[in-house]
Amino acid sequence: MKGKTQMAVGAAAVLMAGLTGCGASFEGSGSKDAASAEQLAMRTDDPWAAEQVAEGRPLAEGTYADGVYAGTGTGMEGLITVTLLVDDGRISCLEVTQEGESQSRGGYEAVRDGTFAAMIEAAQGSDIDAISGATITTAGVKMAVDDALVQAEAASDESNAAGE
Repeated sequence: MKGKTQMAVGAAAVLMAGLTGCGASFEGSGSKDAASAEQLAMRTDDPWAAEQVAEGRPLAEGTYADGVYAGTGTGMEGLITVTLLVDDGRISCLEVTQEGESQSRGGYEAVRDGTFAAMIEAAQGSDIDAISGATITTAGVKMAVDDALVQAEAASDESNAAGE
């Protein structure tokens, strides 16, 4: 019995000694690793140092007079109103509202959370994708955007005619 105990204690001592030697080899645990990381950082270019150029949004297709225009379209259970700002050939969606649409309808959340507004600005017009479960609401939003842009185009035509 005494031999087994000595053997177990010896094995435990060897195991502990072996594990102690492995402790410094993990990444970041020794000063060599930290120095290597610092030296590497000194040799690489700083990605934040480069000047970033913001890409402007594309211009809307068509000739529109600057101003704020509200258009209406028909949704599943009522009217949808889209308010657009046209400024220097770019369209910004100020507001999308709906009358009568209920939470059980697919487009309710897309109007409330700004999904339609973001899509209108990205497309710079009414050429937006339909939202799953909100096909009729999407059609109403497109109709409202087209209505507002017709008003903006008519205002542009009037100002051009007055200027001639």
